[in-house]
Amino acid sequence: MRSRSPILVLVAAGAMLITAGGAHPAAAQSAFYQASPAEIAGPPGSIIRTEPMGDSWFGARTLRVLYRSTGLKGEPIAVSGAVIVPGGTPPPGGWPVVGWAHPTTGIVPRCAPTLAIFFFQQIPGLRMMLEHGFAIAATDYPGLGTPGPHPYLVGDSEGRAVLDSIRAAHELPGASISTRSVLWGHSQGGQAVLFAAKLAALYSPDLTVLGVVAAAPATELSALMRDDIATAGGKNLLAMTLWSWDRVFGAPMSEIVVAEAVPDVDRLANICLESIIDIRPRQIVGKELTQQFLKVKDPTAMEPWKRLLAENTIGTLPPSLPVLIAQGAADVVVDPPVTAAYAKLLCAAGSRVAMLSYPGVGHGMISRDAAKPSVDWMADRFAGRGAPSDCNHAD
Repeated sequence: MRSRSPILVLVAAGAMLITAGGAHPAAAQSAFYQASPAEIAGPPGSIIRTEPMGDSWFGARTLRVLYRSTGLKGEPIAVSGAVIVPGGTPPPGGWPVVGWAHPTTGIVPRCAPTLAIFFFQQIPGLRMMLEHGFAIAATDYPGLGTPGPHPYLVGDSEGRAVLDSIRAAHELPGASISTRSVLWGHSQGGQAVLFAAKLAALYSPDLTVLGVVAAAPATELSALMRDDIATAGGKNLLAMTLWSWDRVFGAPMSEIVVAEAVPDVDRLANICLESIIDIRPRQIVGKELTQQFLKVKDPTAMEPWKRLLAENTIGTLPPSLPVLIAQGAADVVVDPPVTAAYAKLLCAAGSRVAMLSYPGVGHGMISRDAAKPSVDWMADRFAGRGAPSDCNHAD
C-alpha cells in the first residue's frame, strides 16, 4: 500500500529548491498575459510580445514570451512561457534549444511558472544546460498565465505548447537560437514532451527534434488515477483533473463528485503548487475529500472519462527518435512498473530507449537527481553521437 501522499511529492516536484523560510506567493498577473483576438491570429510559434524577466542567471538573458499556439479545436490561442538565452557567442547555426516542460504547478492562470518567484530554481540542471550552451524554452502550458481553463493532463494541448515555445525561441530577434532541439519534462511535463515528440513530425516539421527525456512521466492515466485514489493526495490529483476536464471537455464533474464536495474541489483548484507553504491547505482539502468525495467507486471506468483518459495516454513514438526515461524506485505518484511497461512498449515498437532508475528516490526529486546524466544525454544528441539503448535487456 502507498504510504505517502502524492500531493506532497507533487509539491516537491514543483518547488524542490524552495525552503519554508524563503517561500513567496506568485507574482500578480499583468496585462502581458492578455491578448486580443487580433493579436492571437497568426501562425503557431510566432511571437505576440516579450519582456525581460528576472535577474541574469549564470550570464544568461531571460525573456518572458507570449506566443501563438493551437487550441483543442484547432483554433489559435495565446500561450505564455520563458526563453533563457546563454551568454557569449552563439555557435554556427545558433544555440541548440531544450524544450523544458514543467511538472504540476496548478490549474488556474495565476499558477503559471513564469509568475512564480522561484522560476529559475524550478528548472533542474539549468546551470549545466547553460554551461553546455543550450538555450531553454519553458512553456507555461495553455491556461496558465493566459486565461483558463488549463487543459490539465491533456497531451495534445501540452505537446503543441512545448513545440511552439521552441518555435518562438527561434523567432526571437537577435537571440540566434537554432531549430535543433531536445525535449525534457517531468511528471505532467513528461507526458507533455512525449506527446510533443509524437506530434512533432506533422505539427512542427520546421523543427529538428533530436530526442526526448522524460522523468517519471504520466503515461497510463487510468492507472495513475486508480493507483492514487485511495489516498488524500490522490484525491487531490483526481479532483484537479475532474475540475479541469469539466470545463475543457464538458465532462460533467457532477456525475462523479458528490454535491457536498464541490466547494472543496473548487477550493483545491485555486491553490497553486509553487512552494511548501502550499502543502498545508492541500492537506486540509484532501482530508475533507476523504470524508466525502465520489459517487462512484471507479470513475476511470465511466464515460466520457474512460475515453478521455485513453485519448490522453501516450502510445508509441517515431522509432527514429531516441528516448531517455528516468524513474525513482520510491515514487508513490507514478508507479515504477507502469513506467517500465511504457519503456517496454517503446522498445517493442523499435525505439532506442535508455532507462535510469534511482533506488530510494521519490517523485519530487527525480528530475533533480537525474539532471546530470540527462544533460549529458542531451549533449550527445546535439553532438550527433549514437543513442544508447537498454531495449536488449527488456524483459
